[in-house]
Amino acid sequence: MPPGAGSHPGAPRHLVVVLGDQLNEDSAVFDGFDVGTDLVWMAEVRAESTHVPSHQARTALFLAAMRHFREALRDRGIAVHYRELDDASASTLGAALAEDLATLRPQAVVGVRPGEYRLVAEIGDAAGARGYAIDWREDRHFISSDAEFAAFAHGRRELRLEYFYRQLRRRTGLLMDGDAPAGGEWNYDAANRAGFDAAGPGLLAPPRTFPPDALTSQVLQLVARVFSGNPGSVAHFDWPVTRAEALLALADFIRQRLPLFGRYQDAMWGGETLLYHSRLSAALNLRLLSPLEVCQAAEAAYRAGRAPIEAVEGFVRQILGWREYVRGIYWHAMPAYAAGNALAAHAPLPSFYWTGDTEFACLADTIGRTLDRGYAHHIERLMVTGLFALLLGVEPRAVHEWYLGIYVDAVEWVELPNVLGMSQHADGGLMASKPYIASGRYLDRASDHCRRCPRDPARATGATACPFTTLYWDFLERHAGRFERHPRMAQQVRNLTRKTDAERAEIRRTADALRERCALS
Repeated sequence: MPPGAGSHPGAPRHLVVVLGDQLNEDSAVFDGFDVGTDLVWMAEVRAESTHVPSHQARTALFLAAMRHFREALRDRGIAVHYRELDDASASTLGAALAEDLATLRPQAVVGVRPGEYRLVAEIGDAAGARGYAIDWREDRHFISSDAEFAAFAHGRRELRLEYFYRQLRRRTGLLMDGDAPAGGEWNYDAANRAGFDAAGPGLLAPPRTFPPDALTSQVLQLVARVFSGNPGSVAHFDWPVTRAEALLALADFIRQRLPLFGRYQDAMWGGETLLYHSRLSAALNLRLLSPLEVCQAAEAAYRAGRAPIEAVEGFVRQILGWREYVRGIYWHAMPAYAAGNALAAHAPLPSFYWTGDTEFACLADTIGRTLDRGYAHHIERLMVTGLFALLLGVEPRAVHEWYLGIYVDAVEWVELPNVLGMSQHADGGLMASKPYIASGRYLDRASDHCRRCPRDPARATGATACPFTTLYWDFLERHAGRFERHPRMAQQVRNLTRKTDAERAEIRRTADALRERCALS
């Protein structure tokens, strides 16, 4: 279909910019929309898949969802000026918009602020060069506003999720019994740390899948051809790409996985990608679902006795808590936040992050499945791929770009703070009070990976040393001065001092050799 199909023959009153992660029909851009005079503008451009190497399934998800949204708008009689990838002569969103402003000549340009800092400038500058100031409207998708987070952050030396989360619980009434938290506690983390026994997770009900329809199939063929050099593939693509499909995915999770989500949310098992996780983050981040309706669906299951409080609270905290909190951090601290490197980490990202070809069982399994599907659940991201990069001392920007490109649900406002702040502690503690570090013993307790690995999670040196354990002690050695008086890290540093000088020297030698091997991999 040509770029301007469905558009008005004359100059529109408003050109309404809709980006690939703004696919909600209740968006503020449609306030006062006049089907007779206004025109929606959407564009597929190569740069959004190449400024970081985007997993083919990630690109396909965005494009398929965008094209379905275009058709839904047209079914409602809304004209859409849509630039498909094959038709686009411009490689960036800014360049595409500038071209179309010159020919469409609208009276005004309307949009909801992009979720990525660079695009605010790119799109705004493109419009400005054509004499337009974009009317950036309030983003109603989120439960919290920029103003609410700014008020929360004002005057605080440290920003902590728990306080913000409780504030949002009180304001929304989610999981509240009057003025008290449902079940009597704000936080059920202590009940949500179980791992599987030796038998593993057992037979899991398969999640609802969404085989590609004709429109999505066209996108899959396009992506496989145009982005053949990008990581991953579209061979296993089965993501929801419409609001109707997203609602089915939500109902499926509430019924089949939510009841045990809390207990096993931190558990891992080789070869298992989903376990009891929801896989709703992609639909949420495309705005096919709203965070409030997802939280309300989970709460309804608790109120009806279909899911226990610890499962529902743990799930709601991820959305009402972490998701809103990290967005607040992003817009509060950007653009300087993206350059954070508080631990002075400068090692290169090992090449096996792009291939999965490594002798270490946990990394090979997790990265291999991630490259295959474009997805891993949150504890694998934090405590396998993220933990290894943190302990190794990888440049935070390189870790961020890998996460942004590889995961299908990655959009920068949520990915960047989670990676730089929580995973890599590159913000020096603004987002999370301590670095999330652990030795191989943690992975042994939380998964079955160590049973399939010749490395010993208890050993830091020698031929069978676990790389996580080696690098854990090396991390404490390198950063002892920073954390020796830290209230949540001091004990770990004291444990290091109990080792002999000879043991510590051997750990350093082993870590240096491992770091050199990873740099050359």
